[in-house]
Amino acid sequence: MALIKSVKGIKPILGENCFLAENSTIIGDVRAGNNCTFWYNSVVRGDVHSIELGDFVNVQDGACIHCTVETHPTKVGSYVSIAHHAIVHGCTIGDNVLVGMGAIVMDGCVVENNSIIAAGAVLLENTHVESGTIYAGCPAKKVKDIDPERLEGTVKRIANSYPKYSSWIDDGEVEL
Repeated sequence: MALIKSVKGIKPILGENCFLAENSTIIGDVRAGNNCTFWYNSVVRGDVHSIELGDFVNVQDGACIHCTVETHPTKVGSYVSIAHHAIVHGCTIGDNVLVGMGAIVMDGCVVENNSIIAAGAVLLENTHVESGTIYAGCPAKKVKDIDPERLEGTVKRIANSYPKYSSWIDDGEVEL
């Protein structure tokens, strides 16, 4: 069973049809929309400020979402994929965004709709990612615009697929 905890009497609120892996952790002031998925070893920690997730957000294995006390809540739109081992901290992410594997999005960043943060990218504090762009590198910079096929074929496909993937998991232990 996932670890769900309240902080100072505030407990997470999850929408309908959410999947929580047994070792995912969600604590405090976290509000998630419908059809969100929280995968193995993911952590969503609303202990020092609020975290808001839209619909069809997937927080993949080992990803961490946090915020900064009193200054930076975290807000994530709908149809967002936060890939394996990514860190999303005290920032705003729009709709239809892919945050790639191992990427870091720091305090005060704004990632507009229809964008991709490449695997391993590091968005330094207060970076502004324009809609329809791909940012990569350390520190991350704009590398190109996204073509509409890539947006549909990658970003939206991934976000729509994770609730389906969660339905494939069998309950119970497997004997080896």
